[in-house]
Amino acid sequence: MLLSLFCGAGGLDLGFERAGYEIGLAFDKNPDSIASYKHNRNEPHNAYCEDIRDITLARLDELHGGLFTPEGVIGGPPCQSFSRANPLVEDEDPRHELPLVYARLLSALNERSPVGFFVLENVPGLCSEKHATRFEEICGALEGAGFTVTSAVLNASDYQTPQSRDRLFVVGINPELFPHVVWTPPAPTTTDRQNVTVRAAIANLVEPVRFSRNVNPDDFPVHRNHWCMRPKSPKFSRPGALVPGRSGSRSFKTLSWDQPSYTVAFGNREVHIHPDCHRRLSVYEAMRLQG
Repeated sequence: MLLSLFCGAGGLDLGFERAGYEIGLAFDKNPDSIASYKHNRNEPHNAYCEDIRDITLARLDELHGGLFTPEGVIGGPPCQSFSRANPLVEDEDPRHELPLVYARLLSALNERSPVGFFVLENVPGLCSEKHATRFEEICGALEGAGFTVTSAVLNASDYQTPQSRDRLFVVGINPELFPHVVWTPPAPTTTDRQNVTVRAAIANLVEPVRFSRNVNPDDFPVHRNHWCMRPKSPKFSRPGALVPGRSGSRSFKTLSWDQPSYTVAFGNREVHIHPDCHRRLSVYEAMRLQG
């Protein structure tokens, strides 16, 4: 049984569930994330909308209905304050402290009843030179919680996902329970690069519905999330303005059919451009590119 912190919509949890684990309790402070988490799982669920900074051992026991002793802790603290794509974040950003909140709760659990392992996922910017001191502090806190800590940056396209997405994984093993175990990054499992291209993920889809306030998602072809905004920029109609595979602008990254997608983005004008250069991706296409 695992404890999931900063669970979001449950992507990391899903991976562990597919590996045979049960999620005992999951927490995130974003109500939309928890709503998605619950929507995609059968009852009963164990996801709660609460601020991780307020979680205590007593609260875990209360929600679990007894002494909560997870064999592992997983989670990805919010990464925006460490992202290389967000250079204007201030040093006093409160999100900087959330990995240490994770470490403190992990330490308390491990002191009460040995926890076998933890997995903390974040952006590679956390281990960059800019945040080197902070990353050292985080790893020190995790080691002080009673774990042998190893870290590695892995790319999703090496693991059967049609998206070039680097992520930092910090993994800890409890040496008291597993004295001879050291985590090593898994070998890539993508054996055919053609299986992790944009073409393999979305080429078979019909055109999505263009958004308007009167449409009914239940009537959409393929999937209720197969919709996109109407193209407004003149670049979509100007010959040569958009070129497949060109990523010079954060707002107009254009995908190439025969390569993995750039890291999927969202928000305002950040959604990537379809390889045919005539519109941005639909929500469903972005979902497929994330696996």
